[in-house]
Amino acid sequence: MTLFELLLALATIVLAIRFCGAIFRRLGQPPVVGELIGGILLGPSLFGRLAPELSATLLPSSTRPLLSLIGSLGVVMYMFLVGLELDLRDLRRLGRTTLVISQAGIFVPFALGIGIGLWLFAGYAPPGPTLPVFALFVGVSLSITAFPVLARILSDRGITKTPIGTMALSAAAVEDAMAWCLLAVVVGIATSAARSAVVTILLTVAFVAFVFVVVRPMARWVLERFDRNEPSPASVLSVVLAALLASAAATEFIGVHAVFGAFLFGAVVPGHLRIASDLRHRLESIVFALFLPVFFATIGMSIDLLAMSSPSSWLVLAVILLAATVGKLGGTFGAARLMGLGWRESAELGVLMNTRGLVELIVLDIGLALGILSFELFTMLVITALVTTFMTSPLLDAINAARRR
Repeated sequence: MTLFELLLALATIVLAIRFCGAIFRRLGQPPVVGELIGGILLGPSLFGRLAPELSATLLPSSTRPLLSLIGSLGVVMYMFLVGLELDLRDLRRLGRTTLVISQAGIFVPFALGIGIGLWLFAGYAPPGPTLPVFALFVGVSLSITAFPVLARILSDRGITKTPIGTMALSAAAVEDAMAWCLLAVVVGIATSAARSAVVTILLTVAFVAFVFVVVRPMARWVLERFDRNEPSPASVLSVVLAALLASAAATEFIGVHAVFGAFLFGAVVPGHLRIASDLRHRLESIVFALFLPVFFATIGMSIDLLAMSSPSSWLVLAVILLAATVGKLGGTFGAARLMGLGWRESAELGVLMNTRGLVELIVLDIGLALGILSFELFTMLVITALVTTFMTSPLLDAINAARRR
């Protein structure tokens, strides 16, 4: 691989992904849907099949390993931004209604996902993972809510500060935090021998305690002084990036995954400070403009939709999609109605919680990299993430239209 080949591949990816994202934004969809579809189109599903020589020139196979590393680094930085959006003070103020809704919204799809995993293990699990690990991972993948994508949808529709918007964001924040804890346990078991799995889990618990007991007050003390003294942005960025990478490296060393450490560190950085807002603004530009498009491309180039040619594969996909939607939307709707909310508010919450988007793609990429998911099941779950995210805006419009009628 030469530098020219890498630069050409990066330019191709960034332009194609951003173009598809802009088209879907105009269609009233979250850009992440278009960006992922752009990544799929760059892969063997379309570009590699229609123009194999041009594809080999613009996206040579020799660049794939480095592109994968660049995408992984982007995901680590992105998960830090997700953690930064999580305000722990809001979690402490959660009402009983929001807490019940968040619990139902994660455990109902988690239970259904475990059932799907038990059903699919014999025919769709790759060699290596045990039945419990495989089933638990499928359960986690179906219980994800994409907190950042949800926040963007609420902002675009102007309902962030409404009671439904506030409740949806709070419930999604709790669900995301719990889903990452479940994922950390499953990955810890999957990456460790039976004897050392408990050690991995204990080390993860110890690291989380260390971050909240030691790192969190230290980060607050340091950043509050940075906030008052107004140092150069480069010095602040360097300190935070070093701590972010160290936290990610620690969880990667433990055997959980680097993204968990990045998310955890972002969650303990005081998000109300001016510096946090400035960091968010500076990092988002490069992460969304370069790193995430590379991640979408590496995901898309791992998927060949035409390989799902058998009717049984599409039947399995339909069952997964139904279980994901019923678990998330139905579980949230039922809990909201149980807590006294009206049918429209309950339905809106269910639709919003069913948004998966980028966060589930990160989880699925972890599963594929660890050998827990086969390529065919990985493709099905990616399509599920796409469809459930795509459904959000049309279903909200339909609910509002019914309310007006």
